[in-house]
Amino acid sequence: MTVVGGGISGLATAARLLADGAAVTVVAADEPAHTTSWLAAAVWFPTHAGPPELVARWGGETFAAFEWQAGERVPGVTMRESLALYREPPGAADWHGLVASLRSARSDELPPGYAHGLRFRVPAIEMPLYLPWLFQHVTDAGGRFVARRLDTLAEAWDVAPADVVVHCAGLAAGRLTGDDSVYPVRGQIVRVPNPGVTMSVRDEAHPAGRAYVHPRSHDCILGGTLDEGRWDTEPDAATTASILRRCADLVPALAGARPIEAVAGLRPGRPTVRLAVEQTDRGPVVHNYGHGGSGVTLAWGCAAAAAALVTATTVPSTTVPSTTVPSSRRDSGADDHGRGPELS
Repeated sequence: MTVVGGGISGLATAARLLADGAAVTVVAADEPAHTTSWLAAAVWFPTHAGPPELVARWGGETFAAFEWQAGERVPGVTMRESLALYREPPGAADWHGLVASLRSARSDELPPGYAHGLRFRVPAIEMPLYLPWLFQHVTDAGGRFVARRLDTLAEAWDVAPADVVVHCAGLAAGRLTGDDSVYPVRGQIVRVPNPGVTMSVRDEAHPAGRAYVHPRSHDCILGGTLDEGRWDTEPDAATTASILRRCADLVPALAGARPIEAVAGLRPGRPTVRLAVEQTDRGPVVHNYGHGGSGVTLAWGCAAAAAALVTATTVPSTTVPSTTVPSSRRDSGADDHGRGPELS
């Protein structure tokens, strides 16, 4: 198999295919440290992705995978206490049923200016620790990495012979496949020293723009933006200042924080995730792209679904709908969550 793309989606899919016994070559323009995934704040939270019912399924499977990895002390993976803030009573959201720890926040847990909140515990991934581990995990399992920028998806067969190409190219998917529905969702974040913050805090409806504070081992990631259709990756000074102000509303201890750096990356937006098989002149392609702001949140669930599609494509007697994991695998306790042999 050839996997196109070296971010979180591509590497998770490669790991899953290797666990299924496939020979895998990963073809990517960049090393993991130069992908959009490297910049991700990477706290589990479905954002800017659809369709809702499948995002819930894939998100739930990914939650379980990261929860297991946290228990196994995989580098960069923790279960993080979190607080979502609201000025009005929050309604039900699709992700609520996936988080067993969800409860209403007490008044003493809320910062000034907020009357409502939800407390919960979700996976948080420190990508500069996790992506190198995942890359090494793939290569240790026999995966081969080829650094190559493709101009068309068909070129993947010229780089490495393959029964199936699994396409996880993120934002580049639009260029590689001629998919005009793919668009950039620019995200700017600010990295500051961590003054002792241990809880992730977010306000998706802050009047000055969405705001979140995600602590890591040695810093905090403050965000952020969802700028649809914007291609530039140069950080904007006014946006940086706004992020610092609104994040101090969430966590007053961050007032006066001095930025270490501000960065911007481009998420791969699409009306819905594309997880389906396409027959091409060169051979079958399993598409796995269009995750919007939920690349990390959906990574292992989508990897399992993509692997199921590969099996359906290469074993003629197997019939699997294009966006589902076979029920027999889910019900048998087989490795649908990125667990077991692939992470041992």
